[in-house]
Amino acid sequence: MGSGHDAVAAELARRARALGHEARTVDVLGLLPHGLGTALRHGYGAAVRSFPWAYALVYRALLRRGPGRRPSGVPLARLAGERLRDLVEGGRADVVVPVFHLAAQLTGDLRSRGRLGVPSVVLLIDFAVHRQWLHPGNDRYLCVTEDSARVVREDIATAAEAVGPVVAPEFFAPSGEAAARWSECFARRAPDRVPVLLSAGAWGAGSRLPGTARLLAAHGYLPVVLCGRNERLRRGLRGIPGALALGWVDDMPALMRAAGALVDNAAGQTAVQALATGLPVVGYRPLPGHGLEGVRRMSALGLTDLAHDPPSLLDRLSRATTPGPDHRHRLARARALFRQDPLTTILHTCPPPT
Repeated sequence: MGSGHDAVAAELARRARALGHEARTVDVLGLLPHGLGTALRHGYGAAVRSFPWAYALVYRALLRRGPGRRPSGVPLARLAGERLRDLVEGGRADVVVPVFHLAAQLTGDLRSRGRLGVPSVVLLIDFAVHRQWLHPGNDRYLCVTEDSARVVREDIATAAEAVGPVVAPEFFAPSGEAAARWSECFARRAPDRVPVLLSAGAWGAGSRLPGTARLLAAHGYLPVVLCGRNERLRRGLRGIPGALALGWVDDMPALMRAAGALVDNAAGQTAVQALATGLPVVGYRPLPGHGLEGVRRMSALGLTDLAHDPPSLLDRLSRATTPGPDHRHRLARARALFRQDPLTTILHTCPPPT
């Protein structure tokens, strides 16, 4: 769903190959039969973009953590079971690493029934843990924060530890020529205005993005809306004076280094990439379900600020873009989030060679 899970999987595979291992990424939705995965992806995307209230109901019914029995994702996941087992056995894999909750349900179910002969190490990439991530059949959980790891241990009594987010090394590199080009672009368009990125994810999903862009432009910022692959959203934003609407961006590290802050609505991969680059993050108008809970958790952990209305957004952005002790303290806390390379733990979980 979206591109955040793909980015994590791709980076983990890159690290494994750099150490001389073989790595293969597989989309669990693509393993579902009869085009079911494609239908699920399109349905989720349409709900988040156009009917967020519908996804909020689904989240409340199926995913939200809490007491009581809820429908399980296992029956759906099992439809991909044989195809995954064929890939594992045919490729002589030593470990499977789910980075998406449906994949975690699948591997947990297979392991609990003795149908998967290699360990499953779940890389839980969300700040807010929902129940569809959790299956006691998985061997280990690697989480973004200790808070998330504690939830896993409490809810399913499975080994879990905090390793931090997974982002590409380019997000930690110093500024270079590409960042300077973005800075020049922003300066030509709006001299003396601080560029603020508005994240809408790969699908360009967000609540009242045009209104937020107008608000920031009216108060001296250059709103740069990241529309992802949503060309309809991009076209709709082009007529807003003082705003810049971008499509898919291939060089996010450089773009982030040229910006002053990120306004985030999902607590996903864009947010953790911003933290890696040292870009302050303000949560605002989060997407329903795990987006809302994730944005709240990031704020509660002191990693980001959270704005509840237009005046508080302007206040949080003013503080985020003003150098000072509070600014430095928050960035230091964000950098400390990146604890270790989860690949080390994953490789240690693999069975010894025979």
